[in-house]
Amino acid sequence: MTSPRTPSRSAAREATAAAGDVRLDRAALLDLYRTMLTIRLAEEELARCHQRGLIHGACHTSVGQEAVAAGVCGHLRPDDVIFSTHRGHGHALAKGLPPEQLFAELFGRASGCSRGRGGSMHLFAPEIGLLGTSGIVGPCILQAAGGGYAFRLAGTGGVAVAFFGDGAVNNGAFHEGLNMAAIWKLPVLFVCENNQYATEVPFSEASGIPDVGRRGASYGLVGEEVDGNDVLAVHAAAARAVARARRGDGATLIECKTYRTRAHAEGMGDFDYRTREEVAAWKDRCPIAGFRRVLEAEHGVPATDLDAVEAAVADLVTRSRAGAEAAPEPAAADATTHVSAAPRAVREPTPDPAARQIAFIPATVEALDAAMSADPSIFVLGEGVGRRGGNFRTTAGLYATYGPERLRDTPICERGFTGLACGAAMAGARPVVDFMFIDFLLDAWGELVNQIAKMRFMSSGRLRMPVVLRGCIGMGHSAATHHSGSYYGMLAQVPGLRVVVPSTPRDAKGLFAHALRGEDPVLFLEHREILQVKGPVEEGDYEIPFGRARIARPGSDATVVAVGRMNHLCLAAAETLAAEGASMEVIDPRTIAPFDAEAILASVAKTGRLLVVDEPAGPCGLAAEVAALAADRGFDDLDAPVKRLCGVPSPTPYSPVLEAAVLPSTATIEEAMRELLAE
Repeated sequence: MTSPRTPSRSAAREATAAAGDVRLDRAALLDLYRTMLTIRLAEEELARCHQRGLIHGACHTSVGQEAVAAGVCGHLRPDDVIFSTHRGHGHALAKGLPPEQLFAELFGRASGCSRGRGGSMHLFAPEIGLLGTSGIVGPCILQAAGGGYAFRLAGTGGVAVAFFGDGAVNNGAFHEGLNMAAIWKLPVLFVCENNQYATEVPFSEASGIPDVGRRGASYGLVGEEVDGNDVLAVHAAAARAVARARRGDGATLIECKTYRTRAHAEGMGDFDYRTREEVAAWKDRCPIAGFRRVLEAEHGVPATDLDAVEAAVADLVTRSRAGAEAAPEPAAADATTHVSAAPRAVREPTPDPAARQIAFIPATVEALDAAMSADPSIFVLGEGVGRRGGNFRTTAGLYATYGPERLRDTPICERGFTGLACGAAMAGARPVVDFMFIDFLLDAWGELVNQIAKMRFMSSGRLRMPVVLRGCIGMGHSAATHHSGSYYGMLAQVPGLRVVVPSTPRDAKGLFAHALRGEDPVLFLEHREILQVKGPVEEGDYEIPFGRARIARPGSDATVVAVGRMNHLCLAAAETLAAEGASMEVIDPRTIAPFDAEAILASVAKTGRLLVVDEPAGPCGLAAEVAALAADRGFDDLDAPVKRLCGVPSPTPYSPVLEAAVLPSTATIEEAMRELLAE
């Protein structure tokens, strides 16, 4: 039998009294009792609703763990924020979510807190500080660190809370999140609900030490271990932690030792990994029944008062379930709303060919400097972006103006600071994440795809996600296979992401400025081999809107589409063919998502021929998409089959000879152009 290693209730009460934390009046005590009862009765009703078929997917209850949510959330202000897990009903209710909205969400109704988009595992109510629960283990830890960072940057005195289970403490997010919170003294509570099992794996078999709270000391954090079934002990520990966070003394790790007495999810088997006797023993330690005894015996609350609270909560739950059952289904048209923000109306200025000549990086530094000066919520995360000015000088000269809070050097923890950026954006900040090389983003793939890209949609547009993630792409510098990827075709497949690949310094400045003022996550990908290329860039502030291609070279005989470095090679090849009497129109899409299909189709209608040149391998990439576009919508205008010239499907080799063998070159592009014209 799994046995709790928790302080006795009397010992916990003595420690609490010594800390002077529990001078709660009767109203406050009854509020704790009411909150726990609301969670318990609502979840028991949800279990019955699951059996009735009203809940279409999973339903993860926290029956037996109610003291944790009530004890912690009892200290939070409306503007404090919480982040939780797939087992988050109790946290949502304790933060103030009306039970009817919870029921409606699990029933898939339009009046649900996530408008029927999330179900049991994805609960959003930003208006009360519930910034989301997640079906993935760990992200809430990083997001809470981000929320704390946003509060610290804004100076609001706000506190962010992450609720997570014991399974998350063996996840990399736990290490990365606690480490960042410690070194930056973030106002965060990390609350581990150690219910003894991660799904069905006992904590004793998943951890080398039996306790979680003691791990705080390893990160330089205060760590506490409390009886998670004693609401007053949890309440007192949370009081100390919240006070510590608000006065700027940093984060706290609180381990609440507790137990869920229902199965991992409704409908699952429960006694092939634990025994009926073990569950029965923990039921005897029910936090609600125990607190009722304390209220009657130690605080003199009459049983009739407690009975009245229970009757009122039971009535609320019954009415909430009935109201949710009667609520309308969402409209089918809503399935694709709030994927991205509405485009901002921006007009690109007419290029000035006589403007001063500068390279890519100085151009983007100008855009970043202007944006940071205008908006104090913008901050940059990355390795070496502070005093050093970035590995590629992407923040050169900015540290002296904006300091370490806004030019934040990070540990090497790409998943960690990407997840932190997500939480910071959810809490009102505008993070810029500098990866150096975009290959490193792959360590944070889950944070990008499962969290950042989906937040606007899952919150029904109530959360914005203005995160800019930048990094170098491309082959050509013998960096081998871990510093040469591009991935924009793969990234553009993710709904909710904007993907930008500028080819000129002017475009880099204007597109970067647009990204820094938008409401959507943007991948800003800069090809390393053209960073030193100079071009005319106007001084002052300007933006270039996404989804507008650029005609890099007008022509009439064939259309050539290419981004980044390949656009430069195509222009060079077009010059050679011009000497032979061929007129090639070179199109630079500039953004992969959104993509300017109309510009491509208009050019094909004029030329009748299409060549797509792309550095990455061809299958499922940009070239395939452009070819499919032409075949689908421009077929009648084509005088020849669409031709593609792409990189070889191989990891990037190191040797210059081998690297050149897998890349399109000016010579191979010229050959492809001639073949297309000969069709």
